[in-house]
Amino acid sequence: MTADGTQTQEKQYAGDITVHDAWDLLKSNPKAVLVDVRTNAEWGYVGLPDLSPLNKKTHTISWVLFPDMSVNPHFIEQLKAAQENPESPVLFLCRSGVRSIAAAIAATNAGFTESYNILGGFEGDLDENRHRGTQTGWKAENLSWVQG
Repeated sequence: MTADGTQTQEKQYAGDITVHDAWDLLKSNPKAVLVDVRTNAEWGYVGLPDLSPLNKKTHTISWVLFPDMSVNPHFIEQLKAAQENPESPVLFLCRSGVRSIAAAIAATNAGFTESYNILGGFEGDLDENRHRGTQTGWKAENLSWVQG
């Protein structure tokens, strides 16, 4: 809300893309970066996207901090270090594609005009056994990844 009482509106982000479209964009655009917004616990125990086949690295910047899950107050500052050009693509990835939406919106509001959410995230949706990583997401689509 502004000082005069009118409602302010957040800018939306550039859009949602599939994991394969994300890989293709990272491959075709040398300025595109991947930011994994999960927590250090998730990176260590679940794994990370491996961009070494593209001669790139995954930037790890938590949207929320483990263990209390509070929003990272340094997120935008850390993002600026990872992507110096606010007009170049930033692709956000989380576990299932929820936190990455919040990160993409925050990045857009900070001036990053090409902020994308990766649908399905790293692990994707729960399957019939309540397991992730088998139906949708980076791992299930057999994109390159490494154990953290």
